[in-house]
Amino acid sequence: MKGSRSVLWAAALLLPAVAWGADETVNPANTAWMLTSTALVLFMTLPGLALFYGGIVRTKNVLSIFMQCFAITCLVSVLWFGFVYSLAFGDGGVLQDWIGGLEKSFLAGVGVDTVSNGIPETVFSAFQMTFAIITPALVIGGFAERMKFSAVLWFSVLWLIFVYAPVCHWVWGGGWLSKLGFMDFAGGAVVHVNAGIAALVAAVVLGKRRGFPQTLMLPHNMTMVFTGAAMLWVGWFGFNAGSALAANGSAGMALLSTHTAAAAGSLAWMSMEWIRHGKPSILGIVTGMVAGLGTVTPASGFITPIGAMLIGIVAGVVCYLATQFVKRKLQIDDSLDVSPVHGVGGVIGTLMTALLAAPLMGGLGYSTPTATMGGQLWVQLLGVLATTVWSGGLTYVICKAIDATIGLRVSSEEETEGLDLVFHDEKGYNL
Repeated sequence: MKGSRSVLWAAALLLPAVAWGADETVNPANTAWMLTSTALVLFMTLPGLALFYGGIVRTKNVLSIFMQCFAITCLVSVLWFGFVYSLAFGDGGVLQDWIGGLEKSFLAGVGVDTVSNGIPETVFSAFQMTFAIITPALVIGGFAERMKFSAVLWFSVLWLIFVYAPVCHWVWGGGWLSKLGFMDFAGGAVVHVNAGIAALVAAVVLGKRRGFPQTLMLPHNMTMVFTGAAMLWVGWFGFNAGSALAANGSAGMALLSTHTAAAAGSLAWMSMEWIRHGKPSILGIVTGMVAGLGTVTPASGFITPIGAMLIGIVAGVVCYLATQFVKRKLQIDDSLDVSPVHGVGGVIGTLMTALLAAPLMGGLGYSTPTATMGGQLWVQLLGVLATTVWSGGLTYVICKAIDATIGLRVSSEEETEGLDLVFHDEKGYNL
């Protein structure tokens, strides 16, 4: 019985690569759950991530974060409908291992009757679109408070097309990593490693904010940060449990594992802060929650809550230390800690999937029935390295190309004045 459950859970990972047809019947329960999950994942970006990021930056830049999150949502939605969905999940022919084709551009051939495994393709496309929205939105945390608004837009467009779409196709669209049996239930590599590496590279290319690290740049509104973080926690149930693509036991286990890792990550980060600084903080405990959630994402559908608790504890401790290392030792101004939280967490979670998914460790089994722990660990490591090289290399090229044309960074005077007034002629607060 356990073996059959493992096969079912593993099959959930492979669903994006199946063929869509008009000869199946819509499953109302699965469809209702996927519609709900789609709304939950969009809720993570708007308003969740916008409030979380917006509260951490300084008062003069809060609206710039809101504007960037909102504009990215709109841009990605239009591009996804236009051709990016096709690149990620289309048939690439001879290039299928690397990228999809353009036959699904403007959702050509996708109608109300196009169904697979009980889910309309329209719903699947919308669900995957919300992942494509939040990933570049996460990246802006690496260069917050110092990139031109026009540069943010161009960066997001180019990064979506040349970085996100190929990596998504490799893992979920029938590409080379999926054929190797790479396990990424809900976006450890596709979302978190991808975004974390991009944020780190962009932060290095742009350079530090004025005054960093000598000047304290404290969050301007912790109430806003807490509110956004709470929304992220709730939305993450759609992110991870929705990736089962069905209202079934896999979704239930993913939801429970997700919640357990978030709680454990929060407590672990809080404990580290308490031990090292004498007092726990709201910013610390909610960042630990995000670390736990991001780290459990690739494993969430393949492990039990016991494994999720272990992942959460490791995430809270290691990601906390990583933030100290990046900012204090390396003195890289990743403004909102995208690389040490999402990047490092994504790497840890992707690799730990190979260990904790093993039936010997109480997991639910591998996507390839013949896989061994050592073999699966190698595949996971290969996926992490490929994502790191692809995302890091192309992010660097994109940043340099934009800098050579319209310019990346605001002037010193504009940075001092604040991006809200400079680019949007508005203030977040008029008191």
